[in-house]
Amino acid sequence: MGERFVYTRHRTTCYHCGQEADQIIKAVRPQAQVICANCGATRIFIPRTSEVGKKGLYTRIGCYDLWELTTDALCRNCGVAGHHELAIGCNHFTVRCSNCGFTHFYKFNLEYIGKCPIDMEESP
Repeated sequence: MGERFVYTRHRTTCYHCGQEADQIIKAVRPQAQVICANCGATRIFIPRTSEVGKKGLYTRIGCYDLWELTTDALCRNCGVAGHHELAIGCNHFTVRCSNCGFTHFYKFNLEYIGKCPIDMEESP
């Protein structure tokens, strides 16, 4: 994920480790990710569609609380660097430009834990 489109953090309780930790949120054209800074639990979302649409067009009800966040980013449609609205649920991730309404809709694809759960044991 070399290009930067959206990069922000949201502090909340992790669905996997149950600890309050920063959730690192990244979105670029080919995928979006939410990564727990504490345990490494990662959810990957893949793009489904991009179009100009009204707010809430792709917001779905999910199994976890919906995160509604705002961050600054450069719009791929109008080219304006400004506020983008994020709506992140358990099965979807949307990024919408506040200026022109251009919306990227990502759908949940994969989940994994990025940190090794095996503790290192000292050799005798």
